[in-house]
Amino acid sequence: MDKKQTTGTVISNKMNKTITVAVKHKIQHKKYKKIVTKTNKYYAHDESNICNIGDIVKIQSHRPLSKKKRWILIEKILEK
Repeated sequence: MDKKQTTGTVISNKMNKTITVAVKHKIQHKKYKKIVTKTNKYYAHDESNICNIGDIVKIQSHRPLSKKKRWILIEKILEK
C-alpha cells in the first residue's frame, strides 16, 4: 500500500503531540470553470511538539492513532 504525502500549513498546536494542518487544493468548478480553493483539515502526530502555528509541514498517512488522527509529521519545510 502506497502512503499518501501532502504539504500544508499548521493552524493549531494546542494539543499535546498533535497539530492541525490545513491543506489547500485549487480545483476548477465543473459548471462555471472558475478556480476554487478547497481546504481540508487533518490532525497529525507531532511526537516532539516542534511545530508552531504558521509553519509549512509535510505529513504522511498512517494507521489510526486516535479517533481522528490518521497522519504523522514527516518534516518541517519552512518555519514562520
